[in-house]
Amino acid sequence: MCEAVVRAEKGQIDAELGGEVIKQRIARPGQGRSKGYRTIILFRHGGKAFFVYGFAKNQRANIDDAEEEQFKEAAKHVLALTEKQLAKLLKRGDFIEVKSA
Repeated sequence: MCEAVVRAEKGQIDAELGGEVIKQRIARPGQGRSKGYRTIILFRHGGKAFFVYGFAKNQRANIDDAEEEQFKEAAKHVLALTEKQLAKLLKRGDFIEVKSA
């Protein structure tokens, strides 16, 4: 997951859906990204990234328009969280922090 964010920070975004929502590919172990997983990330360049949904390409082709709009609406709220609000949500278990090595 961290590699997907690193690529996004470099401008290597697989699909920009608008509203600070992107789709990034993640490789399956031992395979490339093209046959792997698709992730939906709420992403602000130079800020935070929130992985909110993932699916295997062989199980689902894409998200639908209604889901895309819901992710865009979520991005407005999640990316506006203050550090204090985010810390509370992390402590409560609503979010899980992933740190790069």
